[in-house]
Amino acid sequence: MEIRRAVDEDWPKIFRFYREIMDAGRTYAFPTGQTLEQARPWWMEADPGQTVVAIEDGEIVGSAKMGPNRPGRGQHIATASFLVDQRYKNRGIGRRLGGYVLDWARDARYHGIQFNAVVESNDAAVHLWKALGFETIGTVPQAFDHPEDGLVGLHVMYQKL
Repeated sequence: MEIRRAVDEDWPKIFRFYREIMDAGRTYAFPTGQTLEQARPWWMEADPGQTVVAIEDGEIVGSAKMGPNRPGRGQHIATASFLVDQRYKNRGIGRRLGGYVLDWARDARYHGIQFNAVVESNDAAVHLWKALGFETIGTVPQAFDHPEDGLVGLHVMYQKL
């Protein structure tokens, strides 16, 4: 699998699974029903951040976006978000993207990385981030309206780098 920085031409291919994931409403508190252009600023990061794609057999199978968690005096802590095309799940793509982001954050000399809103009922994501060294430092109760599970918490997860 190759992971490389996304280019403008990649966006429509990312959007295909971005929209599926957002419209399913199980993992992100992003708007649903977005058009290609409405969604672009939600995923395609500008410098100093970046968006990357995971490519397998010539297909974009996943993507991650990363950058400073906050501007100004909070810019020494990174953040990131991840998407894996559901047709390619359970192949280690999320783990590889997670490793890429951690290496990127270390190389960029961030002091830590914080995920602001990991849906607590997203067992696969919670398990993966813990396996990669993150800890849950708090949970906002009932902060996410899951379509099947109802109101569930959002974990704040952190790793010191």
